[in-house]
Amino acid sequence: MRFCLLLVFLLLSPISSAQTACSGKLISEGVYKPVCVPMQAKRIVVLDPLLTLGLLIEMKVPVAATPYMGIHDQEVLAVVRREKMEDLGNPKEPSLERLAVLKPDLIIGSAEAHGQIYKSASQIAPTVLIWHMDWKKHLQLLAEITGRTGVMQKALDEYHARVNSIRARMKNVIVSTVRLAPDRFVVFLDGPSAYAPFSVLHEAGVKRTAYETVTDGTIVKRPDWEELANLDGDILLYVSASGFESGPDDALEKEVISNPLWQLLPAVQNGRAFRVDRGPWQSFHGIGSANRILDDIERYILADQ
Repeated sequence: MRFCLLLVFLLLSPISSAQTACSGKLISEGVYKPVCVPMQAKRIVVLDPLLTLGLLIEMKVPVAATPYMGIHDQEVLAVVRREKMEDLGNPKEPSLERLAVLKPDLIIGSAEAHGQIYKSASQIAPTVLIWHMDWKKHLQLLAEITGRTGVMQKALDEYHARVNSIRARMKNVIVSTVRLAPDRFVVFLDGPSAYAPFSVLHEAGVKRTAYETVTDGTIVKRPDWEELANLDGDILLYVSASGFESGPDDALEKEVISNPLWQLLPAVQNGRAFRVDRGPWQSFHGIGSANRILDDIERYILADQ
């Protein structure tokens, strides 16, 4: 009986003995499970090849390995290859065998994508799985985990200064956005849970249509051809993204823009529909991507057309 009571106490205890004895940094907010991470990790494996990898690269954090599949931004891919990071294969099912051979001192991934392998990964090295959150909070958490708070704050301050400058110059126009995909459209919304590029738009003072603005946690809408008429902004920014490979993107764009229903959109009729780069708009990876979004705002919204 006493043994059973002790077992229940240990299972219900919010802080394990390992966490109590943490000789590094205890990370508990915004992560899958509290974990003690090294004060200065030197051999980090990144399971998320998108936002997490990009932010760590920007902060010049040593990354030993990541899945190559899913890296669509050429700037990030160039760094990955130059640094000769090991390839872990599929980001949804990274190779645990390859991971173990690497002997990392820290593993960082996504709570949503990698929760099912947490137990196995944490037996290899301390494993931090981060829940989905605003990209700047994600950046701040990674800076805390890796000891790069100073570097992070400097870059974030410069970004905020640029955002404030653009917002002060914002014109009284309404902007629509859409992703062209095979047989469908995807509209990323302006709202509390907005995907990072569209959060940047909001910060910069860009106003979206009523159809594209929500107050709940909805992230996307998938309009059909008839619903596309709701994208009636003065300016239309669109991405052509046919899939993992960018090769068919031009053909997809040609097919869509030749459709009479596309030609009825106000921005198209007024010559104010602009294709933007799929890199930062679909594979957002940090302040570098945010600045490229701001470049497009200045190029297509603030510039005199």
